Amino acid sequence: MAILPTLARRLAASAAMTLFMALAAFTVAVGGTGNPAAAQQPQPDQGPANRLFVQAMQMIRQADNTYDIAEESRFLKEADRLLNEIVVKYPDSALAVQLVTNQFVGDFDFFEFRSRIRSLVCNEPMTSLCFLHRVAEMLPPVETPITAARWDWLSLAVAYNTIGDNARAKEIIAPFVSAVRRGAASDGAGQDLFVARALALMGQSQLALDITRQIPECSTRIYNLADVAKAAAWRGDMALAGQLAEEAKAYATARNCSWELGLVAQTLLRAGKEGAARTLFLNTVETQFSKFRETKTDCCPPELAVAAAELGDTNLALGLLRTVQDENPWTIPAVLGRIARRSDASVALSYAEQVQDLDIRGEAFAELIEAALKRGDPTSANELMKRLTRLVDESAGRRPGLLAQKAKAEKVMYGDDRWRKSFQGSLNAADRASNFVRRDIGAPLLAALVRIETGLPMLD
Repeated sequence: MAILPTLARRLAASAAMTLFMALAAFTVAVGGTGNPAAAQQPQPDQGPANRLFVQAMQMIRQADNTYDIAEESRFLKEADRLLNEIVVKYPDSALAVQLVTNQFVGDFDFFEFRSRIRSLVCNEPMTSLCFLHRVAEMLPPVETPITAARWDWLSLAVAYNTIGDNARAKEIIAPFVSAVRRGAASDGAGQDLFVARALALMGQSQLALDITRQIPECSTRIYNLADVAKAAAWRGDMALAGQLAEEAKAYATARNCSWELGLVAQTLLRAGKEGAARTLFLNTVETQFSKFRETKTDCCPPELAVAAAELGDTNLALGLLRTVQDENPWTIPAVLGRIARRSDASVALSYAEQVQDLDIRGEAFAELIEAALKRGDPTSANELMKRLTRLVDESAGRRPGLLAQKAKAEKVMYGDDRWRKSFQGSLNAADRASNFVRRDIGAPLLAALVRIETGLPMLD
């Protein structure tokens, strides 16, 4: 999928080098640079950089000629160290310039070499870092300059941050933060939402709030405040969660925001303000139904269905869910899981069994398994696991999303590493799938992996 961007980069690098050589030849032909003082300045000694480069090429050649995985890894890492030394110690050298700008040096492609270094994590194929590398290989490349939201790549940054590779996480998210600062998404309609959310999940709450508070539009601003508050609550910072809940409520009231009040109610509830959440929610529902009776258009936002489930109003939650699930299928597992946690498990299960989409039904089963375990009902959890396993078996391992949900459920159910085999199976299924499936499956796989690693629905 990255062939065309890589080819374009190679052509650009080749053109740049050709132009450089032509200018150099022209300079020599006319007898100098036109600047006598510059011509008299001593040129940097290229010898030390060249020697390191030759040593690095020898290391790579040795890596290519061995069948031993550990030895190949050792040679490649040494080559990487030598190439980085060129950039750090000899930044004025022509080689350093070529390396940092991803130009070819002869037939050596530093960009592809760096990809090869990253792939070394898959010498241990069942590790989470290998899983992340494989997901990254599926994602459509980011177009530069960045002007659009890319939740798949931002999810990847959050996942790397969560699993422990902070350097890789910063490398991925930095261009998106830069784009926001440049005003590349100044209308706040998409990219700002995702960047602030990703920053909050990576522990950068203040930076996330700095971005959020510059957005005048209701939905994005309140979504961001809700997400930053959620991340704060997960970290145990209930004071910040409560403060942001009140800020979201005040902003929604001042700007006459409507459906976003469902998000505000959830945020208040998460901050421990159940009374305020319930009052706001009931007033919002009454307003929404009044508008529905007057306009006969769409009834209610999906966030209200989730809020109703969190507040324990099963009948209202299911009623709202029926009106929104076709356009927003993500609400099905979100609502059913919350209902099941409040002991209405049989109602939630009956609803889940009627879901036609196998991936959504599988995700609902995974949520119900976790809810059963939280209620202290391992018998129901075991029965649900059998149902989920049967769905996976009937799909013959061809549905990567379903396999990822099984992995998520296995982690909650057993607490050991058997989930890794299922998750690896989901990646293998994605590799065999069409380009259309591969394009869209990255973010759901990352959401499942982060849920497994943290126990929190950070990317759901």
